[in-house]
Amino acid sequence: MNGFRLTRRALLGTALATPALAQGWAPTRPLRFVVPFPPGGATDVVARVLADRMQEKLGQAVTVENRTGAGGNVGVENVVRSAADGYTILMGTTGTLTINPHLYTNMGFNPANDLTPIGMAFATDHVLIVNPSVPAQNLAEFLALLRARPNTLSFGSGGNGSSTHLVPELFKLVARVEMQHVPYRGSAPALNDTVAGNVQVMLDQLPSALGQIQGGRVRALAVTGPKRSTLLPDLPTFAEAGLAEAQATSWGAVMAPAGLPSATTERLSAVLREILAEPAVQQRLRAAGAEAVTSTPQELAATMRDETAKWGRVVREARITVN
Repeated sequence: MNGFRLTRRALLGTALATPALAQGWAPTRPLRFVVPFPPGGATDVVARVLADRMQEKLGQAVTVENRTGAGGNVGVENVVRSAADGYTILMGTTGTLTINPHLYTNMGFNPANDLTPIGMAFATDHVLIVNPSVPAQNLAEFLALLRARPNTLSFGSGGNGSSTHLVPELFKLVARVEMQHVPYRGSAPALNDTVAGNVQVMLDQLPSALGQIQGGRVRALAVTGPKRSTLLPDLPTFAEAGLAEAQATSWGAVMAPAGLPSATTERLSAVLREILAEPAVQQRLRAAGAEAVTSTPQELAATMRDETAKWGRVVREARITVN
């Protein structure tokens, strides 16, 4: 199974645009930046940070619009149906771009065919946490417990098809263990019930769980990213524990409608990489629990292909459906 193609090193490798690219397409009116989720979440916060800097670099207003519904499909479709002229862009995510096509049979569009990749924007690790009542102090002990007592522990998620559902299912497939899934209406109540012990396990996004980990209300066992997190540097990765195929990263990327002219694509991509290379922007993203990651449009397209295949396998083998 292919993993997340871009690592944090990509930030340095593709961060700076050439002067030629920086002098390409220039907008003459405001841009719309569509976020397919409600205000306040990491995806929305990152989009607003980028919009602020894009306004200065492009010389036009960049307005963030939150268009929610159907697991993000409403916002994505709005962009798909917009003109491919550079004035409408999307903050897509792992879920909307690579997971939803396997969960929804009648979306009416295909992200791989109906959107133009601009570039990666951010990534967030997941962290395996357990209620302190679970008698496992590390990942090896946790795996031994699951294999000795299959299906006796439950994991909470933010709902069927969410990243906090898919990442544990990937872990189960790779580690060949069984746990019961308990879906909630959002990750916050699932985390609360993990703290309370109503479910024993969660693979939450690291920024969301960090406060509970630091407060000792849950025990962290491993992170899912390609390397140790700067937020919890003593915590091993799945790969270190021999579960490299369970590596998973939630990410966000800027997209545009299909058919975007190459000059417009390259200008937007160059500006995006320049912005994400700024230390002040990287700091603002970390404050929102995200890490800046960049790519070229071609690298993003390759990552989308890898991730679409990866999550398609998980959806099929775990027989995941959405209501």
